[in-house]
Amino acid sequence: MNPFAAQKVSRFPDDAQRFSVLATELANVGSGFYGRGWVLGTSGNFSAVFWSDPLRLVITSSGVDKGNLSAEHFLEIDETGDVVRGNYKPSAEMLLHLQIVRARGAGAVLHTHSVWSTVLSDVCAPDGGLAIEGYEMLKGLSGVQTHEHREWLPLIENSQSMVSLAETVSNVLEQHPVAHGFLLKRHGLYTWGADVAEAKRHVEILEFLMETLVWRMRVKP
Repeated sequence: MNPFAAQKVSRFPDDAQRFSVLATELANVGSGFYGRGWVLGTSGNFSAVFWSDPLRLVITSSGVDKGNLSAEHFLEIDETGDVVRGNYKPSAEMLLHLQIVRARGAGAVLHTHSVWSTVLSDVCAPDGGLAIEGYEMLKGLSGVQTHEHREWLPLIENSQSMVSLAETVSNVLEQHPVAHGFLLKRHGLYTWGADVAEAKRHVEILEFLMETLVWRMRVKP
């Protein structure tokens, strides 16, 4: 369950403050990712569960330069993707965020477009995904207790049809119930967490590991 939903009365006097807190938190995360080269230009999108029942997400608006990201660039959408707060158009990939939240019970979903994830999503395409094992940093993923863990990031073919892509994401997540993320081919990484902080940690862990693999494989971006 999203911790924000459970603590609405005690932490947030009203929905407007709660929305502002989440939007600011996501904007700060996005700005940090931009500084590390993981969401250059208008790439990437971020969301957090604003309300669980009925489902509402706080999500980035479309076409925003992540180098100038602020809380005002976030919207509230309902379970069908319709905007219920804000004046911008939501991210084109909002349907993927909604599917991930439903499938994983996630409190936040983060999507990056790093060089490392883009390169590896191309290189590992024939294998259907990327295996990462033997690295101490794997223990930063939720529920992982040992470096001997084998993390499998399934690969999904990219598509401009978000409806079709969302259906594929749902199927892949069902087939790989313990995966902490997935790769879109020649596109980037999706990962999630119980809240924004955990999702951010998962991005940092997986981006570090993918960068390590690129250097190890001597793949030149």
